[in-house]
Amino acid sequence: MSPDVPLLNDYKQDFFLKRFPQTVLGGPRLKLGYCAPPYIYVNQIVLFLMPWVLGGIGTLLYQLGILEDYYAAALSGGLMLFTAFVIQFTSSYARNKSVTVERMLTTDILAEEDEHEFTDCAGAETIKFLIPGKKHTANVVFHSVLAGLLCGLGTWYLLPNRITLLYGSVGGTVVLFVFGWMTLCIGEYSLIVNTPTESATFQTQDAYEITPLMRPVYIFFFVSVDLAHRFMVNIPALEQMNQILHILFIFLPFFWALGTLPPPDALFLWAVEQVLEFGLGGSSMSTHLRLLIMFIISAGTAVASYFIPSTVGVVLFMTGLGFLLSLNLSEMVLVFKHGVTRHRVGTKSNALSSGSEILFTWREYLFYSIVLVLALLETGLLHHFASFSQISKNSPQAVVGYTLMILFIILWILKEIQSVYIFGIFRNPFYPKDVQTVTLFLEKQTKLMKIGVVRRILINLVSPFAMIAFLSLDSSLQRLHSVSVSIGFTRAFRMVWQNTETALLETVIVAAVHLLSSSADMWWSRSLDTGIKLLLVGIMRDRLIQFIAKLQFAVTVLVASWTEKKRRKSTTTLGVLNIVFSPFVLVVIVFSTLLSSPLLPLFTLPLFLVGFPRPVQSWPGVVGTTACVCADTVYYCQMVPGLITALQSAMAAGSLGLLLPGSHYLGRFQDRLIWIMILECGYTYCCVNIKGLELQETSCHTAEARRVDEVFESAFEQEEYVKLCSINEHFGNVLTPCTVLPVKLYSDARNVLSGIIDSHDNLKEFKGDLVKVLLWILVQYCSRRSGMLENAHKTENKGKSSLIILPALNTEPQTESPEDTDSLNSENLDDWSDDVFDEEPTIKKGKDEKDQLKVLPGINLPIPGSVESQDIGSHSTNTVTEESLYQAVALGYPAIDKGKQEAMAYIPLMEFSCSHSHLLSLPEEWMSNCLPKSKVKEMSSLFPEDWYQFILRQLECFPSKENASNVEEIAKDRVLKDLYVHTVMTCYFSLFGVDNMIPSPGHILRVYSGVLPWSLALDWLTEKPDLFQLALKAFRYTLKLMIDKASLGPVEDFKELINCLEEYESDWYIGLVSDEKWKEAVLQEKPYLFSLGYDPNMGVYTGRVLTLQELLIHVGKLNAEAVRVHLTFLTFLEK
Repeated sequence: MSPDVPLLNDYKQDFFLKRFPQTVLGGPRLKLGYCAPPYIYVNQIVLFLMPWVLGGIGTLLYQLGILEDYYAAALSGGLMLFTAFVIQFTSSYARNKSVTVERMLTTDILAEEDEHEFTDCAGAETIKFLIPGKKHTANVVFHSVLAGLLCGLGTWYLLPNRITLLYGSVGGTVVLFVFGWMTLCIGEYSLIVNTPTESATFQTQDAYEITPLMRPVYIFFFVSVDLAHRFMVNIPALEQMNQILHILFIFLPFFWALGTLPPPDALFLWAVEQVLEFGLGGSSMSTHLRLLIMFIISAGTAVASYFIPSTVGVVLFMTGLGFLLSLNLSEMVLVFKHGVTRHRVGTKSNALSSGSEILFTWREYLFYSIVLVLALLETGLLHHFASFSQISKNSPQAVVGYTLMILFIILWILKEIQSVYIFGIFRNPFYPKDVQTVTLFLEKQTKLMKIGVVRRILINLVSPFAMIAFLSLDSSLQRLHSVSVSIGFTRAFRMVWQNTETALLETVIVAAVHLLSSSADMWWSRSLDTGIKLLLVGIMRDRLIQFIAKLQFAVTVLVASWTEKKRRKSTTTLGVLNIVFSPFVLVVIVFSTLLSSPLLPLFTLPLFLVGFPRPVQSWPGVVGTTACVCADTVYYCQMVPGLITALQSAMAAGSLGLLLPGSHYLGRFQDRLIWIMILECGYTYCCVNIKGLELQETSCHTAEARRVDEVFESAFEQEEYVKLCSINEHFGNVLTPCTVLPVKLYSDARNVLSGIIDSHDNLKEFKGDLVKVLLWILVQYCSRRSGMLENAHKTENKGKSSLIILPALNTEPQTESPEDTDSLNSENLDDWSDDVFDEEPTIKKGKDEKDQLKVLPGINLPIPGSVESQDIGSHSTNTVTEESLYQAVALGYPAIDKGKQEAMAYIPLMEFSCSHSHLLSLPEEWMSNCLPKSKVKEMSSLFPEDWYQFILRQLECFPSKENASNVEEIAKDRVLKDLYVHTVMTCYFSLFGVDNMIPSPGHILRVYSGVLPWSLALDWLTEKPDLFQLALKAFRYTLKLMIDKASLGPVEDFKELINCLEEYESDWYIGLVSDEKWKEAVLQEKPYLFSLGYDPNMGVYTGRVLTLQELLIHVGKLNAEAVRVHLTFLTFLEK
């Protein structure tokens, strides 16, 4: 940030000065962006002070000795309840009375939000502005009752005599009474009058009106402590807490304004998550629903263990439930139901195809069953037969403790050598130095993968059973019906499976402390059992990790503020203040750590605030519901399955470090970034959230991405001569490189086609190649089509020759009119009369009526502006003139002399000379004609007959014994060839338009994009969607062929050309990036994709090629605090 640029410009300052006081005071809008009548401000002040007036009545009657304290509180609460109902009913009446007026939208959002028109002091518009009202009728009653209860208890809480008894000071009583009532008025105003925009927001949409409850909830908490102190006397700790809370009570408005206190929903979910993780041994869950369900089940397990009378039964119950609850039960149940349903209703083919999946699922079930049985046997036998004694250096539990220490050291070493850096500082000498190619990296990583398999066995099988042995031998399990034993050991037996690595660390610490303090009489050993010790160690371990992360983040912000030249001048003062008041900064960091809340640097400056506590899944709703779908989404969708497989191997090997819920990782490959977040951990599974981040679209994004590349390049792209244990150049950065993951994904290459697509020779060859490619595609299509039709049904007239509608290419010669070659207007085919749009248009008879043919069902006369109808069930025949039957109506052209009119090529009934030609026959709807005879004859000379013969000889749609003879007969079939000539050349004419000239690059791009030039054949082609798509595909294949020939060299013979086309058909998708089929091809993992484009800035034509290959994704671990702060700061700025 430049020192000359202010933090808040004029627009933001005006917004801040209006929004912040409203948030502090709980809703009153005392500063508006326009001139409002004075009564608007007076009414808001009266509504704000109303609770104080009503509470003051009860306080005055109590101080005068007229009423007791509880009667005074009840009176104030009753008056407030009545007032709240009056306020709500007044708001409802005003909303029903007012008329909705549609306003003109303005570009100033703030002005649009604030501007109101007021008529009088008690007008409907005034009341709607002051009291917006509630969305739900139930909340009208609930919030009003809550307001009355809040005023009554608040009156009781702030009685002057009560405050004087707590502090013994009249001056302190006055201060606490005045500012305490200010806090109460703020809470009441936000509850029943107008709810402000809170700085601490968890839900994006407040559908159930939870936000108004935020401030009253905290007031009730403070009052509840005072009530407990009133009725539970002689508890010094409670009295001291009450005194402290009375002082903090007057600072609540500032905590609310700064966003330190969480909303009720976030507070509830955070508390449930903390209890589940540290009190019950569970994990943060991937969804809030799973969190609540798992909390209820886990709490029920701890309660049930308290009532089991047998020690062996308690141990077996804790072990079995701890193992089962650590599994991904919901996913296993879904897979099992899916397998059962598929087995019941699936066909044999489905059963065969999914047999491997079902087998793999049952292998998992078998593995889990064996592990559960072995765990129960070990626990039961050790607990029943082993002798229990206090831990000493020679006791069985101590021996197991030594084993756990050795196992922990081995696992830690095996984990550190899997990553590129040891402890994030020293470069791992065993890690491959140069990892630019996948093959070389996989060869060098073979030994590390073998070590990873050993570590996986130790972490999944050896460590859990060793810890179960340590817990089963503990003497604390002999004491039944103890709350501490039920809670502590329920958590301990659950943590063994839920998070084995952290459980091993905690167990080793407890065992080491046991051994070191076995001879000393310490409170730790005397008063606490092993389960509670593990619980406390777990809390301290989590908070210590958070404290280190927050401290590192704070130091990083300070250092970055000084090293960044643009920010050095504006942040020097803040840096000095942070150093001078470093103890206070440490207190803020410690307070944030204890609450497990984000450390918020205000405006990214070294000015730290404490954010509100929130669960690990810090956004409402299911994962992925708020994802932004864009053009690049499909590439991330294609990549995710392969990335998940690679992540499984890396996590099992320990390459990603210690896996904890809330850990964040960043993946980088080419121009894309991937954000990976761990949401939930369990036994042999981990739930992650994978999101694709924004690409490099601005200079800021490019600079940030370049910085990420520098961090990864310094870690993974080193020369061989670099010393073995080099230091991490970017130590202290929020991004620490971990490993690289081989994933099959698309690499993106963009090339400039200058000199290729604008070459005259290439474009000239393009026209000749298009006829060949189009012919090949049509023959392949008809070959596959005939095979599908024969499989669907067999023709009844198997031995009869087929009747085909064919363009009459060999009709009597006709003189070509000059209009046919000079301009497009000469291609007008027939005049149209005024009765064209009548119900039965007249079909004019030609000169020669002796040539008549039968009108086949399915052939209609196209009439512009009319709706074609066809009687499917009718088989009647009508006789019409052959010439006039196939004439088209040209609409909208100048009238011309009928003597100059050229007749259309018509389609008589012809028979194939070969009985197998019907296998390659074109669809019947493609056989109509739309071109004049002269144009058809002119274009027929371009038809490559030798290529046609070669294609037919390459077909394999006939039995092998008869293939040679059948192909020869079909190749000699003149009727079939003329049919292909007509269709191919008509499509050719449609793609190039009227002028048979060399196409321009712009024409190539337009047709490639599906925008065809106008011609008489355009409507004919667009009315046949299948043929249109085939012609468009042929055009795109030809363009790719032209580029390949220019880049790789010319095609030698027909065989090589067919190989190229077959490769395009099987391995390529050639089209547009915006096509849906492009996305389908990406998801189907086509090996190659090609698209043609145009860069208007550079004025060049570009080609984009996506190649599916195995690439290396660089993965690094992010400082979790930096990510949480980023998300928190975005929410804070929005509000």
